[in-house]
Amino acid sequence: MLFPWSWSDMILCVQGPHPLLAEEKIRRLSLGALAVNVSEQVMQPLSVTPFQEESVPAFVAPTLESNPPQPRDPEEDLLCIAKTFSYLRESGWYWGSITASEAKQQLQKMPEGTFLVRDSTHPSYLFTLSVKTNRGPTNVRIEYADSKFRLDSNCLSKPRILAFPDVVSLIQHYVLSCTVESKSDAPYPPPMPSPPLQKEIAASAVHLKLIRPHSHKNNAPSLQHLCRLQINRSTAEADHLPLPKRMKDYLKQYPFQL
Repeated sequence: MLFPWSWSDMILCVQGPHPLLAEEKIRRLSLGALAVNVSEQVMQPLSVTPFQEESVPAFVAPTLESNPPQPRDPEEDLLCIAKTFSYLRESGWYWGSITASEAKQQLQKMPEGTFLVRDSTHPSYLFTLSVKTNRGPTNVRIEYADSKFRLDSNCLSKPRILAFPDVVSLIQHYVLSCTVESKSDAPYPPPMPSPPLQKEIAASAVHLKLIRPHSHKNNAPSLQHLCRLQINRSTAEADHLPLPKRMKDYLKQYPFQL
């Protein structure tokens, strides 16, 4: 700190029986203030220099922003959707452009776990899964994004939802993952352990089971297709079977179990 008065002014203003002691005290305060002022002036460059050196890397660091993500190829989406349509037509349980009411009529008298896939009436979705639950028929939209299909869900549970390259792979996963109460009611092998379906979809109070597909009344499966399903259920390496190339190609057209 600095005093606004001069040295002579401070001495003249001192009064009392011991002017020399007062003069000595003023001299000490003045020298102490000068020492503090000098020390502050010496310490200032020490705090400025490191700050200037540390600020340089933080300014140069962001370099990844100059590489924006590459746009998606529309042809990739077209091929993915076309492949899905091809698989669904081969499945026999794709019902096309029926409404939710028509799907309800088809599933109303079916046992629990019976399902079908149809075109979605919502403009933002391609397909909808209609399934008979313990409370009646219900519908779950199938979302498509980044060449993957997943069951529609809210934003919080979306990261936990599995995605698949086509709709038939998605449906087959949940069919094999659902718990079957009775082996006599199970048309497929016992499922591998995995999280229950009702924990992964946005159907709050409805317990969903996917057990058996409901084939289209005008598209009953052929004997060849039924044989193909049986082969696919028996082995995952159909290419190694001693079969003619034409038959192997037929198996590749639908490599699923349902």
